[in-house]
Amino acid sequence: MSAARFLVSGRVQGVWFRAATRNEALGLGLRGLARNLDDGRVEVLAFGPAQALEALEAWLAIGPPQARVEKVRREPLRDEPGEPGFEVA
Repeated sequence: MSAARFLVSGRVQGVWFRAATRNEALGLGLRGLARNLDDGRVEVLAFGPAQALEALEAWLAIGPPQARVEKVRREPLRDEPGEPGFEVA
């Protein structure tokens, strides 16, 4: 299992980004969460197979049709969530 924190910048709030991220992550078999940050970015914490994280990162760079992603920053994570599934906060 691998884990990563993604910080997504651009027009990513108010455009169904978190819900679309949840759908994509669940389809890839990932666990985690997506939440809005006060600075306008979306934070995504994801846990699962390394290749699924790579696929999610590629998807985050594009996002849903209404989004305009400017940058995706990836950081390693050490902690894993206690609950299964993918939460939108």
